[in-house]
Amino acid sequence: MSLSLAACERSNAAMVAALLNHGAEVNTHCIQGWTALQEAVCRNNVEICEMLLKAGAKHNLTNMYGIAPLFTAAQSGQVATLRFLLKHGADINSQAGDGATALYEAAKNGHEEIVELLLSQNADANKPGKTGLLPLHIAAQRGSDTTVSMLIPATSKARVRRTGISPLHLAAERNRDTVLETLIEAGFDVNAQLSEERSKLYEDRRSTPLYFAVINNNIDAVRMLLAAGADPNLDVFRPLMVAARLGCIQTVTLLVEHGADINACIPTHPTTFPAIYMFSMKYLPMFKYLLDHGGHALPCFDCVYGSRTHPPLKTTHPERDNLRYTDRRLSDTQQMSSVQFCEMISAPSICRWAGPIIDILLDYVGHVTLCSRLMEHLDSYSGWSAIKDKA
Repeated sequence: MSLSLAACERSNAAMVAALLNHGAEVNTHCIQGWTALQEAVCRNNVEICEMLLKAGAKHNLTNMYGIAPLFTAAQSGQVATLRFLLKHGADINSQAGDGATALYEAAKNGHEEIVELLLSQNADANKPGKTGLLPLHIAAQRGSDTTVSMLIPATSKARVRRTGISPLHLAAERNRDTVLETLIEAGFDVNAQLSEERSKLYEDRRSTPLYFAVINNNIDAVRMLLAAGADPNLDVFRPLMVAARLGCIQTVTLLVEHGADINACIPTHPTTFPAIYMFSMKYLPMFKYLLDHGGHALPCFDCVYGSRTHPPLKTTHPERDNLRYTDRRLSDTQQMSSVQFCEMISAPSICRWAGPIIDILLDYVGHVTLCSRLMEHLDSYSGWSAIKDKA
């Protein structure tokens, strides 16, 4: 470490002046690449910065991470030295080794005054960091509504779309409701979907801000997004199925009221009945609500085996607990072997409710014939025998 760097660390202007008068080298790097100027900037000491520049210090030298003094000032929230460096010609849009700019770093660390200063000096808000995210994304993720409001007019929505992720996704993922509201009011698309590359980072292949809000059980965010026109039917695994799996009737009701398709299927896990029943059969009031609002009941009684003996179940685990996304296309044979309702209701964790479930379903169909497996369930408990007569 040079003597001038050590003096800057102590913010000792008199010592720095003495060293410079005796010919101390101002641009010497320490082992991590820091210069005396960078140390003075980090200490927010404008007096020493001025002395160093007059002695020939270069404000564009970087440390081993590609970080220049301007970036250090923004990262550490040092307004005075940042303003000084800009006044003396530092590149406001210089990027660190990972691509981050001073504006990106200020947004990441919540330095609102720094963000305001940089934007006033025309800092580019459309330069992404190494993850492809823009300063606006980082501010939304952090939950800084003031910073988000400052960045919105400086950020290109076309550039946001090219990143493959909306700041709405990040606000919804982190439950940043105030930021979510600000972004919606600014006109960001509530139906923006993750790019395929970003969607693949999630096992369930979620794609919409609404999905993030539902899986977080954030009813206020769900209500906000739906009121702004969010489509509940864009994700492969529908938000309605997620809400049912969580047992949140309030979210289920909101989604149904805004057009969620109760009878949707899951392409990678085909069933002969509405897939949402896999997640709602343990919650009978919810199950009945779904049937009351258009859920199909008749397919639950369709069975290719009818009164014949059914083959043994292929799994000991309920399908609802083993959902995994897969990119494979289903063959015709696989599509023909879609899971039937009688198989689903025979899962060990569900079969104890077989009687009440069948009883509810019978209220929504005309005359139906119960297959041999459903009959087995009803015969297994004497209290359910009357349900056969009802059928």
